[in-house]
Amino acid sequence: MAYYGKSIETVIKLLDQFKPEKDSPEQFLEAAATSLQTLSPQEQAFVMEVLSGCLEYRKLLTIVVDAFYVRDGRLCLWTDYSLFEVVCYLATFQLEELGFQLFCSIVKSQPVHKVFKFLGFLFNPLNLGSWIKDEWSLIYETTHVKEQWIDPLMRWQPEVQELLNQLQGALTNQPPLPKAKAKVTEPKEFNLTAPRPCAIPVPEPVPVVAKARPVPRSTYRPPKEQRLLETTKRYNRRKAEELLLRASVEEMRCARPSPRGEPPVEDSKTKLRLRFPPRILKAPKLTFYRPNDDSPVKLNTAAILREGALYQRQVERELQRVDKLMDGAGDLSEFLKWQRKIQAKDLEEQLAAGECRRLQGKLSHEEAVLARQQVVQEKKQKADQKKEETAELMQQCAERRLQEERSMKELVEQVMETQKNIKVAQTKLLKGRQQMVQEVMEESRELLQRSAEAAKEEQRRRCELISQLRALETQPTRKGKLVDLTQIPGYGLEGEMSVVELRERLALLKETQRCKEEEKRDQIIQGKRAKSRALQNAVEQISLCRAAMGRSAALRWEEKKAQSAAAGAPSRDERVLELQRRIREKAAQRRGQEALLHVPAPRAARPKQQAQLEAQRRLELELEQSRERRLRALQRGGSARGPARCQGAV
Repeated sequence: MAYYGKSIETVIKLLDQFKPEKDSPEQFLEAAATSLQTLSPQEQAFVMEVLSGCLEYRKLLTIVVDAFYVRDGRLCLWTDYSLFEVVCYLATFQLEELGFQLFCSIVKSQPVHKVFKFLGFLFNPLNLGSWIKDEWSLIYETTHVKEQWIDPLMRWQPEVQELLNQLQGALTNQPPLPKAKAKVTEPKEFNLTAPRPCAIPVPEPVPVVAKARPVPRSTYRPPKEQRLLETTKRYNRRKAEELLLRASVEEMRCARPSPRGEPPVEDSKTKLRLRFPPRILKAPKLTFYRPNDDSPVKLNTAAILREGALYQRQVERELQRVDKLMDGAGDLSEFLKWQRKIQAKDLEEQLAAGECRRLQGKLSHEEAVLARQQVVQEKKQKADQKKEETAELMQQCAERRLQEERSMKELVEQVMETQKNIKVAQTKLLKGRQQMVQEVMEESRELLQRSAEAAKEEQRRRCELISQLRALETQPTRKGKLVDLTQIPGYGLEGEMSVVELRERLALLKETQRCKEEEKRDQIIQGKRAKSRALQNAVEQISLCRAAMGRSAALRWEEKKAQSAAAGAPSRDERVLELQRRIREKAAQRRGQEALLHVPAPRAARPKQQAQLEAQRRLELELEQSRERRLRALQRGGSARGPARCQGAV
C-alpha cells in the first residue's frame, strides 16, 4: 500500500511534462510506458491507468481545477495543478473501484492542507448540483453525467465528510514548523586593481598672441561703389525721363510719312533744347511703317457681329443728327468755344494742383527734418534717464541676491529637518498601499464571479441559436418556375402587356425618334447656311465702314496737328507762391536749428567727390527743367485735344 504515494508523485511529474499544444496523448503514453520499465508491474499498471484517465478526461478535470483556483484556491500555487487533477480523477472515476479506505490512504499521503481545501470544494453539494453539472453537460450528455458521476459523488458525501473532519483535526494538532533563520547578506569588497598614480602633466607654453592691427576707418564709412551706383542710377533715371518726354512730344512726327530723299522738317515751336550724351544724339531715329491695308484679318463670328452692330449704331446716330439739323437744330460753335475755355481752365487748375502737391512734399520734408532733430534731443534726455534707472536697478539686484542667499540657507535647514521624518512617512505609505491591495483583490474577486456568470449566460444563448439554425436548415426550399415571355402577368394594372409586346413597342419608338433626329439635323444645316450668308454681308459692310472711319480719323489728326502749335505758358497760382514762401521759411528755420545743435561741419571733399557733386547738382537742375517742359507740353496737348473731341462729336 505504500507504493501508492510514490505512484501518485510519478503521475504528477508526467502530467507536468505533458504539453497539449505539441504532444499527442497516444505518443505521450507510449513514451511514458518506456520510461516506467524500472517499476514493478503492479505500480506500472496503476500509473498508466491513472495517467491515461487524466489525459482522457482532461477537459472535465480542467473545468473543476480552474474554478477551484478562481474561488477557494486563490492562495494555492500553480505548481500543484497536476496534483489537484489526479485527486479529482480518483474521486470522480476511481473511488468505487479503489475503495474508500485505499482512497483515504492515498489522500493522506499527500500534503494535508492542500488536499483538505480541494476535497471540500469538490464534494460541496451546491457546486456538484449547479455549475459542475452544467459545465460537464456541455461536453457530455446530461443523463450520463448525472447518473454516472454526479449521483455517485453525492452518495459518498457522509464518508467524505468524515475524512474531511479527520484532515481538519490533523491540521489543528500539527505543530507549526519552525521558521528557518533568514540569511543575512554579507557585503564583500570588490577585487579591483589599484589605480596607477596620475602623471603630472607638463605645463603647456603660453602662446604669444601677435598684436592685432587697428580697425581701418573705411570700415565705418559707406563704400565708394555704393555712392557711384546711386549717382549712375539717378543719371539713368533722368536720361530715361528725357527720352520719354521727347518720345511723347515727337511720337506722331516721327511716324509722319515724308517723300524719299527729303529730310524731315522740324517745327521751331515744338523743338526742345535738351541735353543728351553724345551716344544718344548719334543714335538713329525710330521709323514706323504703316501696315498694308489690304492684309487680311481673320475674325471669328462674335467679333464680326459685334463690329457690325457697332457700325450700325454709329450710322443710326449720324442719321438722327442729320434729321435734327434738318428740323432746325442750332449750331454748336458757341458751345464748343465755351467748352474749350472751361477745359483750358481745368487743365491750368490741374497743373497748379500738381505743383502744389510737389511743393507740399518739399514742405513735409522740411518739417520731417525738424521733427527728426527734436526726436534726437528727446532721445538724449531719455538716455540720461535710462542710465540713472539702470544704476538704481543694479543696486536693487544686489540687495535681492543677498535676500535670496538668506532664504536658500533657511530652505536647506528646513529640508534637513524634513529628512528626519521620512521613516514615519514611509510606514504610513506602506499601510495605505496594503489597504489599496486588499480593496483591489476584493474587486477582482467580484469581477471574476461576474465574468463566470456572463460566460454561462452567453454559452446558453449560443446553444439556443445553434438549435434554431439547425431547425431552419432542415426546412425544404422552394424551386423557381419557368417564365413565358408571351404571357401577360395578370396583376390587374392598366396598360399591362407581355415582354414580347413591350419589345415591339420599344422598336417603334426608336424608329420615330430616329426620324425626328434626321429632320432636326436638316434644319440645323439650313440655319448654318443662312448664318454664313449673313456673316459675309456683315463683313463687307464692316470693310466699307472701316475705310470711312480711317479717312475721318486722318482728317481729325490733321486738324489736331494744326491746333497744337498755339499754346500758352502756364499761369502762376497764388497757392504755389504761398507754398514756396513757406518752404523757404522752413529751410531757414532748419538751418538755424542745425546751428543751435552744433552739428560738426563735414570734411573737405576730395576733388573727385566735388566733381561728382557738381555733376549731381547739374543733373538735378536739368531734371527740374525737363519736368517744366513736360508740363508745358502736356498743357498744349490737353488744350488741343478738347476742340478735336468736340469736332468729332459734331
